[in-house]
Order: sequence, then structure tokens, then C-alpha cells
Amino acid sequence: MLESCVSQCEIETILTSRQFLEKVKVTVPESSVFLEDLAVHKTRGRLLVALLQALFLPAGWLQKWLGSQGGRNVDDLATIIFSSGSTGDPKGVMLSHHNIRSNLDGMTQVFSVTRRDRILGILPFFHSFGFTGTLWLPLVTGMGAVYHPNPLDSRVIGGLTAKFRATILLATPTVLQGYVRRCNPEDFGSLRYVMVGAEKLSDRLSTAFEERFGIRPMEGYGCTECSPIVTVNVRDFRAPGFYQVGQKRGRIGHPLPGISVRIVDPETGAPLPIGSAGLLLIKGPNVMQGYLNRPEKTAEVLKDGWYTTGDLATLDGDGFLTITDRLSRFSKIGGEMVPHVKVEEALQNLLGSPETQFAVTGVPDERKGERLVVLHTVPEEKLKELQAGLSGSGLPNLWVPRPNAFFKVEKIPVLGTGKLDLRAIREQAVALGTVAVG
Repeated sequence: MLESCVSQCEIETILTSRQFLEKVKVTVPESSVFLEDLAVHKTRGRLLVALLQALFLPAGWLQKWLGSQGGRNVDDLATIIFSSGSTGDPKGVMLSHHNIRSNLDGMTQVFSVTRRDRILGILPFFHSFGFTGTLWLPLVTGMGAVYHPNPLDSRVIGGLTAKFRATILLATPTVLQGYVRRCNPEDFGSLRYVMVGAEKLSDRLSTAFEERFGIRPMEGYGCTECSPIVTVNVRDFRAPGFYQVGQKRGRIGHPLPGISVRIVDPETGAPLPIGSAGLLLIKGPNVMQGYLNRPEKTAEVLKDGWYTTGDLATLDGDGFLTITDRLSRFSKIGGEMVPHVKVEEALQNLLGSPETQFAVTGVPDERKGERLVVLHTVPEEKLKELQAGLSGSGLPNLWVPRPNAFFKVEKIPVLGTGKLDLRAIREQAVALGTVAVG
């Protein structure tokens, strides 16, 4: 994936660290610049000069001094963030300065952050949630930030939160699972907000986190193409004689200020009434400029300023959104669309564990077009009990995977961002399914 990103962006020089390269084992161009080589030039004298320049020189002079070409505007390209590649080849999402700043402005309005806040940065900066939320949000608001490179180091992160009294945690449901198991309740005593995105937050995990730490995670929704945050749950607003609901369980919240959403029929594009499930469209200043060097892909998802998410959602009477599934996470079996997420949820509910231990995908089937395959990490004796319970779970018979469609794996494939690696899951399922059928 890294080679694909470098090639698509035509990158010639990479700023990196030898210590980092020793850990990730990747090859970089000969023209790379290493931080270790630059460190020797960071003398006290140079730091003092830089400080004085920043304090006393006009911004225009500084820009000329640093070689700025000028003529920039808010709609210029600020960054290219690549999609996770969980369902296919990664696409370069082109985001302007205005895209990112509008998203930051929306976040600061709904969360009322101050300079007294401290954010715990655990998400990688190549992930759009980490880039906007944990890198740029502290920079534009002046709040403090504490960073740790590995979101899975649960005990270390718990200790950092307690030591630096972090008040805001942005995470994914996958990493919260580890915190529930390994962090002490007092570790997260300073947190005011725990915001999760990137994948669905199950009620089991949300309840388990709240019971252990006394604070309930608030689910949001976003995508790289939208810089990335689209909707969030917030705290309820209370005042004498007034009460406004800010969050609902199982919902992904309200759109940020300036963002519009629309639910349409996936086939016709016609708007659907309140409460009807349909394709989610998004419009606002946060919507990307397009995909790098892929005009045909851009045209597929951007129409009249509306971004087509590929997610199915419903909108209730209070304006709260609920994601019901992804179009890509369906299998067409015997002419009927079977949602993978619903099957996963049924299995997780029967297991009663907050930890994700099932991944459902579809593989080709000569007779019905597709069939379901389930990757899991539960003991075999427990699996038989779960399989028996599926028949009484309320799922239609067509949605119930065959007993020989379950395959135990060492771990469920996930990306570095904490999301399920849907492409790896399907490839593994196809391989295991072919062996089983053969």
C-alpha cells in the first residue's frame, strides 16, 4: 500500500527516521531526509533566532524568509489522504485547506473545547480521523496534546491519560476493547469526552466501557472524503425550563454545523421519507475535491456537490442518523440481499462479549451466486452452542450461515486504523471456503 501511495503522488523525497525504518522494514528512495541528520543543526542559537523571528517579524516577511511562493488560497490542496483500502486499492483523497478547517470549526463548536483541554492522540496521522482530530485540532485551538504511537498499548495509554490528565480521547471501537480489559478505572478519570468512529460501536462495548470507567463513549460518523467527521453525538443540553437531546444510543448523532445529509433510494436517487432506510448522501464545505488522478471514480461519487457514501442509513424525527449497513457489505444469495453486519451482530449478541470475534463475508457460489462465510476466534465447543442459537435468533433462514461455513482463525484481520480489513477477510474466506468445498 505504501508503494502505491508514493507512486500515485509522485513523491521524490521522504522525511523519515532511521529508527522508524528499523521497525517497519520498508525501503525508501535514496533522496530521503533523515531526522537524525537534521537534529545536529538544532542548536540553541538557531532556536533563539527562530523564536525572535516568530515573535517580532510580520507574517508576510516570515513567508518570504521561509521561501513561500505566495498566491495561496483556502481552496488549494492541503493534503492527500489515502483511503484504508479495506475493500479495494487505496484511493488518494484530495482535501483542501477549507475542507479541513471547516471540519475543525464544526468540531470546536459542538464540543466547546478550551485551552485547558488535553487530547490523547493515539490514532495514526495517515488516518483521516487522527490527522484532523488529533493533529490539527490541538494546533488550531491551543489545547494540550499527548501522543503515543501505538493505540493498542492499553496499559501505557491508561498511564499517560492519568499522568497528563487528558480530557479528550478519540478512538475506534477496536482499541476500546483492549482498554476495557487492561486499563484501570481510575486511569480515565480525567476524561470529559470519549469519541469513537471508523466502525460501528456496539451497545455491548459501549455499556462495558461505561460500567468500567463511568463515561459512555459517544459515537460519530465520518469518512476520509469528508475530512472526515460528518455527524457526532454530543452531551445533552440542560437549562432551566429547557432540555435538548444531544445523543441517542445506537445513533451516530447530528451533522456538524454546515453539513447537510440526504437519504435517497439507492436505485432511483429519489429522496426518502423520515424513518426509511436508504443511501446516505452528504453535502458541505468538508466534502473533498476529488480522487487523485481518478476523474471517473470522482464522477461516480460526486454529483451536484453531493457525496455518495455507499452507506445505508435512516434519519429519525429528531434528526439523528443511524447507519444500517454498507452496500459493499451485502451478499446477494438467491436473489436476496443478505447484510453481513446483521449476522455479525446476532453472533456477538449470542456470545455476549464486547470484543469482536466474528467477521462475516461473502464468497462465490455456483448455485446461489454467493454464500456466507464466517471467520471467528471462539473455542469450537462454544461455537456449536452459538450455531444452535442462531436458529432462534430471529434471523431469516437464508441469513443463517451453514455449519461448515465457520472457520476458526488466530485473529480477525484489521487495518492499522482499527477497522476490519474487509479485503483480507474476504481473501482469507475464499481460500478457506475453497479448501472446505474441495
